[in-house]
Amino acid sequence: MFESLGWLPTFPLLGFLTLFLSGGGLPKKLVAVIGAGSIGLAFCAAVLVSLPIINGDAQVIVHEVYTWMAVGSFDAAFGLYLDGLSVVMILVITGVGFLIHLYSTGFMIDDPSYSRFFAIMNLFVAAMLVLVLADNLLLLYLGWEGVGLCSYLLIGFWYQDPANGYAARKAFVTTRVGDTSMAIGLFLIFSQLGSLDIQESMDLAQGEWTIGSGYAVAAALLLLGGAVGKSAQLPLQTWLPDAMAGPTPISALIHAATMVTAGVYLIARTHALFELAPNVQLLVALIGLATLLIAGFTAMTQHDIKRILAYSTISQIGYMFLGLGVGAWSASVFHLMTHAFFKALLFLAAGTVILSLHHEHDIFKMGGKWRQLPLAFASFLIGSLALAAFPFTSGYFSKDEILLAALELEHYGFWLWLGGVIGAFFTGIYSFRLVFVVFFGESVDHHKAREVTGFSMAAPLLVLMVLALAGGLIHVPTDSVFSAAGEHGEHTVSALMHAIMIAVPLIGIGISYLFYGSRTLSVSRLMASDLAQWLHRFWFTGWGFDGLYRRLFITPYLWLAAINRHDFIDGAAGLLVALSEAGNTLLVRSQSGSLRWYILSVVFGTVLLLTLGGVL
Repeated sequence: MFESLGWLPTFPLLGFLTLFLSGGGLPKKLVAVIGAGSIGLAFCAAVLVSLPIINGDAQVIVHEVYTWMAVGSFDAAFGLYLDGLSVVMILVITGVGFLIHLYSTGFMIDDPSYSRFFAIMNLFVAAMLVLVLADNLLLLYLGWEGVGLCSYLLIGFWYQDPANGYAARKAFVTTRVGDTSMAIGLFLIFSQLGSLDIQESMDLAQGEWTIGSGYAVAAALLLLGGAVGKSAQLPLQTWLPDAMAGPTPISALIHAATMVTAGVYLIARTHALFELAPNVQLLVALIGLATLLIAGFTAMTQHDIKRILAYSTISQIGYMFLGLGVGAWSASVFHLMTHAFFKALLFLAAGTVILSLHHEHDIFKMGGKWRQLPLAFASFLIGSLALAAFPFTSGYFSKDEILLAALELEHYGFWLWLGGVIGAFFTGIYSFRLVFVVFFGESVDHHKAREVTGFSMAAPLLVLMVLALAGGLIHVPTDSVFSAAGEHGEHTVSALMHAIMIAVPLIGIGISYLFYGSRTLSVSRLMASDLAQWLHRFWFTGWGFDGLYRRLFITPYLWLAAINRHDFIDGAAGLLVALSEAGNTLLVRSQSGSLRWYILSVVFGTVLLLTLGGVL
């Protein structure tokens, strides 16, 4: 019954429409069934439609729903395209998305806007499914903008707090910069190639553009701008930490299963274009490397449990960009999948901690909570091991593939590999800094807190723990998608390099233990110097990017708006208003209610018309 691709976005869309049109009048139990059930049905449909590709019976499945628009020689269909890449995406979106929705049915139960929450979450998943299943760039862009709209609504979900509204606007405006770049890129592709069909336009690009062609470079750069905005990479990474203003399940959905992975998917889907622009592809790797290092430094200084995880996401997406930049397309998609498992686990576990500790976010007001919060502790331990690429966890397998591919790249490979290994070192430090501070040592506050769990919250955590541990054994069926892309096969690097990649994250975990576990090393002594304090402040503020953008863009804009408050355009509009008001005043005064005045007016008007008629 559900073997058609059209069912995938249809189920969450129907869930959204039902909840939206009900206006919040449905019982919460029914809202939960519709909200989580629609995503569960979408996951079942995703499994059914993916089986032929997973089993090797088909490489591509295409389903054209209807012709969306036709203008002259141009037509764009509402067409859905499924291959190995989109199989990974739909299973992650619906599978992890269902677990997050199920968790949310318990986490959000006391919120008065329960129905609105699930309505937007359903729309979010529907938009993301349209994005990854679209067979043409125009439909992909529709899903792209739908995801952006939903992220704005979800980040500012608790809009009564002005800070949350600011965070939502910041995310919306920042990502619009990248979206504008992407839109211009689509115009360029259509104007030069005459098609927006993804497969056709990529084939045309390879046939008509040479490697290093100006058009190929320009198109790749413009699409990279869109990917950088959605996936929170340099220089548009500043919106993601503030996106923690929304409820924790929203953070999990944005970081693990939907929005921030869209940029990675876009580059992977248009990999043929980036191969025609090798300098731009190298730029993708450099952006990823710089982002993962900057985010890693910043994560080590944060106090808010969700912001630590937010910077961790920025860093891990940086690894995916690094993989894309060195041509490890399948490895990047593999890391996208494993990251979805352990990052969803970490965010949902953070939600359990926050809810159990009466909405406390500061990790230094916790301490010694492993006995009080056993399920959250187990989740954080497993999720952090996978995040730090502990041997044989899911994160180890996917990150290992990316670093090995970087090492084998000519010219810059060693330096890209070295940067990635250094980033893994910092990942070990900040991930277990969080574990040791929250769950070990002496209890600082909330001494009698009890873990808030129930089936709806515990079951997703248990499933995600298994996936975070064993998810690296799942085969990513992308071989046929990237078969002609020069994908790395078996890696031939020394045992020493393998040993270094295993040892460095473990050394990071050990250093974190010495500072925050055993307290053998003193943080206060480390922070005694002025240089250390300055670096801490600098890293804590995200390397000053917010302040820089405020000085470069926000302050000048506000200044221009202030001095131009009474400009010519405003004056002309004001004159129209004044004339309208004056005319209205005259008409009101003419309505005196006196019959004699009305008769006199009619007679006067008749005489005036006759006189004018005789003259003319």
